[in-house]
Amino acid sequence: MTRTIPEDKINLRLILVSGKTKDFLFSPAASAGDIAHSVYENWPPEWSQEKVERAEILRLIYQGRFLHADVTLSALALPTGKTTVMHLLPRENLPEPNQNERIKETSSSCCFSTASCSIL
Repeated sequence: MTRTIPEDKINLRLILVSGKTKDFLFSPAASAGDIAHSVYENWPPEWSQEKVERAEILRLIYQGRFLHADVTLSALALPTGKTTVMHLLPRENLPEPNQNERIKETSSSCCFSTASCSIL
Protein backbone atom coordinates (compact mmCIF):
# COMPACT_ATOMS: atom_id res chain seq x y z
CA MET A 1 0.00 0.00 0.00
CA THR A 2 1.43 3.36 -1.04
CA ARG A 3 1.07 6.22 1.40
CA THR A 4 -0.26 9.43 -0.10
CA ILE A 5 1.70 12.52 0.86
CA PRO A 6 -0.38 15.69 1.24
CA GLU A 7 0.64 18.39 -1.26
CA ASP A 8 1.37 20.89 1.54
CA LYS A 9 3.61 18.53 3.58
CA ILE A 10 7.09 17.08 3.27
CA ASN A 11 7.55 13.40 4.02
CA LEU A 12 10.86 12.90 5.82
CA ARG A 13 12.25 9.40 5.75
CA LEU A 14 14.61 9.35 8.70
CA ILE A 15 17.38 6.77 8.86
CA LEU A 16 19.08 5.81 12.12
CA VAL A 17 22.69 4.64 12.37
CA SER A 18 21.30 1.13 12.86
CA GLY A 19 19.70 1.36 9.40
CA LYS A 20 16.12 1.48 10.69
CA THR A 21 13.87 3.94 8.85
CA LYS A 22 10.58 5.68 9.55
CA ASP A 23 8.55 8.26 7.64
CA PHE A 24 7.26 11.45 9.28
CA LEU A 25 5.16 14.27 7.80
CA PHE A 26 6.16 17.89 8.42
CA SER A 27 5.17 21.32 7.17
CA PRO A 28 7.80 23.28 5.21
CA ALA A 29 7.97 25.75 8.14
CA ALA A 30 9.27 23.03 10.51
CA SER A 31 12.83 23.57 11.69
CA ALA A 32 15.40 20.87 12.39
CA GLY A 33 14.85 21.54 16.11
CA ASP A 34 11.07 21.16 15.71
CA ILE A 35 11.61 17.88 13.87
CA ALA A 36 13.95 16.53 16.57
CA HIS A 37 11.40 17.35 19.28
CA SER A 38 8.51 15.86 17.31
CA VAL A 39 10.40 12.63 16.59
CA TYR A 40 11.46 12.39 20.24
CA GLU A 41 7.86 12.90 21.44
CA ASN A 42 6.56 10.33 18.92
CA TRP A 43 9.47 7.87 19.10
CA PRO A 44 8.51 4.78 17.06
CA PRO A 45 8.15 1.55 19.07
CA GLU A 46 10.35 -0.26 16.54
CA TRP A 47 13.17 2.16 17.45
CA SER A 48 12.99 1.35 21.18
CA GLN A 49 16.62 0.15 21.36
CA GLU A 50 17.83 3.47 19.92
CA LYS A 51 15.78 5.70 22.29
CA VAL A 52 17.68 8.77 23.52
CA GLU A 53 17.40 10.60 26.85
CA ARG A 54 16.40 13.97 25.38
CA ALA A 55 15.43 15.57 22.08
CA GLU A 56 18.24 18.15 22.17
CA ILE A 57 20.89 15.61 21.23
CA LEU A 58 19.10 14.47 18.06
CA ARG A 59 20.79 15.82 14.93
CA LEU A 60 19.63 15.73 11.32
CA ILE A 61 22.02 15.23 8.43
CA TYR A 62 20.94 16.26 4.94
CA GLN A 63 23.21 15.87 1.91
CA GLY A 64 26.19 15.17 4.15
CA ARG A 65 25.76 18.23 6.38
CA PHE A 66 24.52 18.60 9.94
CA LEU A 67 21.50 20.89 10.13
CA HIS A 68 21.42 23.58 12.81
CA ALA A 69 18.27 23.61 14.93
CA ASP A 70 16.86 26.77 13.35
CA VAL A 71 17.10 25.68 9.69
CA THR A 72 13.65 25.11 8.19
CA LEU A 73 12.68 22.59 5.53
CA SER A 74 11.58 25.44 3.26
CA ALA A 75 15.05 27.05 3.60
CA LEU A 76 16.46 23.79 2.19
CA ALA A 77 14.05 24.14 -0.77
CA LEU A 78 12.62 20.65 -0.16
CA PRO A 79 9.67 19.82 -2.44
CA THR A 80 6.26 19.44 -0.84
CA GLY A 81 4.24 16.34 -1.61
CA LYS A 82 7.46 14.30 -1.92
CA THR A 83 9.75 12.17 0.25
CA THR A 84 13.15 13.45 1.33
CA VAL A 85 15.68 11.21 3.09
CA MET A 86 17.71 12.44 6.08
CA HIS A 87 19.83 10.74 8.70
CA LEU A 88 19.02 11.10 12.38
CA LEU A 89 21.62 10.49 15.04
CA PRO A 90 22.32 11.33 18.66
CA ARG A 91 25.18 13.79 18.99
CA GLU A 92 25.84 16.36 21.71
CA ASN A 93 27.63 18.96 19.58
CA LEU A 94 27.78 19.89 15.94
CA PRO A 95 31.19 19.71 14.24
CA GLU A 96 33.14 22.94 13.88
CA PRO A 97 32.05 24.80 10.71
CA ASN A 98 35.55 25.00 9.24
CA GLN A 99 36.63 21.48 10.19
CA ASN A 100 36.40 20.20 6.59
CA GLU A 101 38.51 23.07 5.26
CA ARG A 102 41.19 22.35 7.87
CA ILE A 103 41.23 18.67 6.91
CA LYS A 104 41.49 19.57 3.20
CA GLU A 105 44.33 22.02 3.86
CA THR A 106 46.42 19.51 5.80
CA SER A 107 45.74 16.56 3.52
CA SER A 108 46.19 18.42 0.21
CA SER A 109 49.66 19.67 1.16
CA CYS A 110 50.95 16.12 1.64
CA CYS A 111 53.14 15.66 -1.39
CA PHE A 112 52.93 18.84 -3.41
CA SER A 113 55.93 20.56 -1.80
CA THR A 114 58.31 17.65 -2.45
CA ALA A 115 59.46 15.99 -5.62
CA SER A 116 58.21 12.54 -4.71
CA CYS A 117 55.89 10.71 -2.36
CA SER A 118 56.11 7.30 -0.79
CA ILE A 119 53.04 5.43 0.35
CA LEU A 120 53.87 2.40 2.44
